[in-house]
Amino acid sequence: MVHTLASRIAAAVLASALLAASAVAQGHAIKVAAASDLQFAMPALAAQFEKDTGRNLSVTFGSSGNFFTQIQNGAPFDVFLSADVDYPRQLEAAGLVDRGTVRIYATGRIVLWTRTERALDVARGLAVLTDAGVARVAIANPAHAPYGRAAITALEHAGVYGIVRGKLVFGENVSQAAQFAQTGNADAAIVALSLALAPPMRAQGHYYDIPQDFYPPIEQGAAVMRASAQKALAARFVAYLSQPAAVAILEAYGFGVQK
Repeated sequence: MVHTLASRIAAAVLASALLAASAVAQGHAIKVAAASDLQFAMPALAAQFEKDTGRNLSVTFGSSGNFFTQIQNGAPFDVFLSADVDYPRQLEAAGLVDRGTVRIYATGRIVLWTRTERALDVARGLAVLTDAGVARVAIANPAHAPYGRAAITALEHAGVYGIVRGKLVFGENVSQAAQFAQTGNADAAIVALSLALAPPMRAQGHYYDIPQDFYPPIEQGAAVMRASAQKALAARFVAYLSQPAAVAILEAYGFGVQK
């Protein structure tokens, strides 16, 4: 089953890349700024959107806080998919997002992930990070990444932040934090469930699902940019995120979706 899912996702990634490249060349793609926790879900979403509508997406991944700053400085995106709905709401208040287009499209979750070869007993939860053998713990930079802020809150809730604080290494976004652990530059990482469920991380390690009451809900927000030259199409994509095909993809990557 995992192999089948991996094959489907690999095919979707390739298809999405080819479609986006073609669309960019023609100048017709919707330009989407997407939080890095969507790194694996978005190719599947893009491929399904193209299949259902015949329209393409050109996706850039990064931290929500950095995109927030870029959009304030005039970055030419059509849609913003943030890991924190507060960023689109602030942009709406500043007149940079079409009023009424902000919506919560999913809720994210965090997990503790480690490579199998590290032999860490993640079933112990966040307490395992206090072990002397754990030297580095990767999280997204809490200064501009919602998943990093959730990680800090969870560590505090578990009562281990004081011990783990000196072990933290920050990735520019949650995807880079995951890479630190994947490459062995960190012993463990607190990352998005959506990344841990993707074939690369699933094959290399295992994870502990951090209780959701350890951190505030990670409400992810979508919005149409006021400066977009393709507002109707951008709004169509945002609305598409609540359609059954898109919801199924988001749920497959561990996102919560209101129905």
